[in-house]
Amino acid sequence: MSSAPFTYEPVGATRDDLTFCPPGFRPLLVRTRLGEGRKVFSRAAEAVLTWEMHRALGVGMEAAADRAAPGVDVTVTLAGVVKAPCQVIWTAEEPRRAGWAYGTLGGHPECGEEAFLVDRTGDGTVWLTVAAFSRPAKWYARAGGPATRGLQHAYARRCGAVLKKMCAAYDAD
Repeated sequence: MSSAPFTYEPVGATRDDLTFCPPGFRPLLVRTRLGEGRKVFSRAAEAVLTWEMHRALGVGMEAAADRAAPGVDVTVTLAGVVKAPCQVIWTAEEPRRAGWAYGTLGGHPECGEEAFLVDRTGDGTVWLTVAAFSRPAKWYARAGGPATRGLQHAYARRCGAVLKKMCAAYDAD
């Protein structure tokens, strides 16, 4: 567990409300339908909780543990160059809901919180929700302006597409 402080407040806000966005931050909410049934949910939950989905995206995931848990330090590396230090702030492993969120630490190009949550609705449909609130922390994130925001949305959509493909063989148990 890192002793570095988080770079934003309020830490943990996405746990109870994925749509929460404090003043001065930009919201992100992307939902992807993954399929249906218990097997799709189990497969998706495991892929999210063990970093497998992120690694399948082609991003570097350096984590202090094999599974997401509060306090686990994670460094995401994009394009082999941009390092983004974070720490897991909450996890969920429930019968119909599983995932985690990280908060940004010093050195991350953005400041804020991002959650990756798999849920199974009452009709059995399984969804991935990527939710975040953020604002630029580094000069290059600020300089990127709308392009940086577009990349964040593309990343969230790609999470859904990759996870859906990973779960395709398990659909409709």
